[in-house]
Amino acid sequence: MSRSEQNSKEFSQAALEYLDALYGFAMTLTRNRTEAEDLVQETYLRAARAFGRLLPDSNLKSWLFAIMRNIWLNQVRHHNSGPQFLELDADEEHGWEKLAQTSEDPYALLLQKVEREQVRAAIQRLPVHHREVIVLRDLEGFSYQQIAQILQCPAGTVMSRLGRARDQLRLLLSGWQTEIVRKS
Repeated sequence: MSRSEQNSKEFSQAALEYLDALYGFAMTLTRNRTEAEDLVQETYLRAARAFGRLLPDSNLKSWLFAIMRNIWLNQVRHHNSGPQFLELDADEEHGWEKLAQTSEDPYALLLQKVEREQVRAAIQRLPVHHREVIVLRDLEGFSYQQIAQILQCPAGTVMSRLGRARDQLRLLLSGWQTEIVRKS
C-alpha cells in the first residue's frame, strides 16, 4: 500500500467522526443547506490532500474546523457578499410524527421545540464573529485556545467576544419565558 493510500485510509477513519459537527458549523456559517454541504465536502477534500502534513499530536477536529472557516472566508471574500438566510431545521418534516409516537407529554415537547427554535433564532441574529464563538465554545466544546487557533486571533479576543455574545443572547432571549404545566 502506498503512502498516499495509507494517508487516505487513516484520514477516512479519523475524520468521519467529525462530519456532523462540521456540517453544523457549516450551517452556522452559510445558513444554507446546499452551501453547507458543499463547504463540508470542500473541507474534507482539502484536509484529505493535506493530511500527511498534519503533525502527529495535532488536534484533528480543530484543524478541520480551521480549514472550513478559512474556505468559507475565502468564498465570502470572493463572492463579495454575506451568507444567505435560510431556515435551519429544514429536516423537520417528520417532527409531528415523532411527537405523536413519543410517550412524553406533547405540550412539554412542544415547549422544548419552541425554546430550541428561539435559541437558534437568537444565535442566528448575532453578528458572525459572535455567532462563531458561541457555536465553537458552547455547542462544539472547543477550548479558548483551540477557538483562537481556528479563528486566528488571540485567546483574549475569543473570551471577550464570547462574553459579548452571551450578553447579546441574554438580551435577545430575556423577553421569552415559558412554564411547563405539570400534571398532578
